[in-house]
Amino acid sequence: MSEQTTLIHDTSSIPVCSAVTGQTVYQLQESGQEGVNTLFEQARTVARELRQTPLKQRQHAVEQVMDYIRDNRDHIVDRICDETGKTRTDALVSEIMGVLDNLEWNVHNAPKILKDEKVATPITLLGKKSRIFHEPYGVILKVAPWNYPFHIAMTFSLGAFLAGNAVILKPSEQTPLQGLLEEVLAASPLIKRAVQVAYGTGITAQQLIAARPDKIFFTGSTRTGKRILRQASDLLIPAEMELGGKDQMIVFDDVNLKRTVAGALWGALTNAGQSCTSVERLYIHDSIYDEFVKQLVTETEKLVVNTGDRGDSDIGAITAGFQLNIIEQHVEDARSKGAKILTGGARLGDNFYLPTVITDITPDMQLHTEETFGPLIPVYRFSSEKDVIRETNSFQYGLSASVWSKNLNRAERVARAIEVGAVSINNVMLTEGNPALPFGGQKESGFGRAKGAEGLRAFTRSKSILIDKQSGIIEPNWYPYTMKKYRIFDKLIEVLFTKSPVKLLKLAVTGMKLEGEAKQPRG
Repeated sequence: MSEQTTLIHDTSSIPVCSAVTGQTVYQLQESGQEGVNTLFEQARTVARELRQTPLKQRQHAVEQVMDYIRDNRDHIVDRICDETGKTRTDALVSEIMGVLDNLEWNVHNAPKILKDEKVATPITLLGKKSRIFHEPYGVILKVAPWNYPFHIAMTFSLGAFLAGNAVILKPSEQTPLQGLLEEVLAASPLIKRAVQVAYGTGITAQQLIAARPDKIFFTGSTRTGKRILRQASDLLIPAEMELGGKDQMIVFDDVNLKRTVAGALWGALTNAGQSCTSVERLYIHDSIYDEFVKQLVTETEKLVVNTGDRGDSDIGAITAGFQLNIIEQHVEDARSKGAKILTGGARLGDNFYLPTVITDITPDMQLHTEETFGPLIPVYRFSSEKDVIRETNSFQYGLSASVWSKNLNRAERVARAIEVGAVSINNVMLTEGNPALPFGGQKESGFGRAKGAEGLRAFTRSKSILIDKQSGIIEPNWYPYTMKKYRIFDKLIEVLFTKSPVKLLKLAVTGMKLEGEAKQPRG
């Protein structure tokens, strides 16, 4: 495989700013059509070679990258924190540990997930064998978001590679981690060639889609996802979408208040609320509402807002300036329409927003219906299980949720009733902590699944195989058709699909008649 640079150069320049200082740290180059063409030429060459590369070799390559991430985690955390404004603990746990945990699971389970499957063959096809091959697509395009730029880039790219694909990764221009991604991928010579990085804005994304990858995986906003789908559909390119969320946390009256308040606090504010599965709708049962909110406000005001920490800060910066504007707009809109801001509700410095608890929310407020993606805890009250299910299902989003109750039968009943892709019971955002569980949403939160066996197989096409012996047998359903054969087939349908204690015996007799008739030439 020939070596190619993974950075495409053109004349367009995009400033990349530190979320901590606000200063430009480097200039990013927008890709051009010629560069995109070069990327795809190499990717298709690599994809053909990867089809002949044993899985063990691909597993070893991923393990080389995992070792590098583990051994250089402090350096990687530094870069992540600078571009995203995350606290060090958020970066270490969600980005580093999350990547290693998912990749380790994939490497360990890939042999059984990707191996050829034996499938039962019906009695009417007696003597034949059935198989399913799970084959790589070829070239996967991953368009990654700005909120978890390392985790999502690495887990998708290396998962696709492990399944046998070449990958073109398009990071967000907000947090591209230029140079760091290449440095990590270069830990394996094979992955360095197989996974390439294309930098730029939506212009680059459009050019990459126009070059016809074999499948697209997108993580980001619902609005952008719809644009990508429109372009992909015209080209008949399959795509999987992990889009926005407005996740609900439903708290019944029998919970441990202290623990549940702590869960709500973290679930809403981790990564400064910049997660698609952050709690954006906190439903509290009437009977505990007042005390719960009181404790929630008290604990919120204890949080440390800071970056550049050593691991002892709770809330970091808002990564993108436009997102900070959206947060302010949602809060001010709610305030002007009668919502109560119990704590927070203001910008802190240039890049921070105070953790904010909001009550008395009404349907006409933007933060009620739109994804805020910030350190807000919008609190609602409810009185009955039926009402809270109806309310939560009325939203257009359906990514994930959590249900809290000592009554596990009730919690599971509610989990089944709400229209989301994942539910944590008596915990929050925990389905994402198990690499074996698939991740994805419903409705305008997208479709398709990442993680788990379903997620790894999403990088493959299934191919059905039926194996027959090379013999002189003429199949009964082949030509010639005769009236006698028609009558025997008619009898076969009756025997096959009617319950009878001697069904197998009748099938054998009918089958022998068909075989005999199939040997007869047309008279």
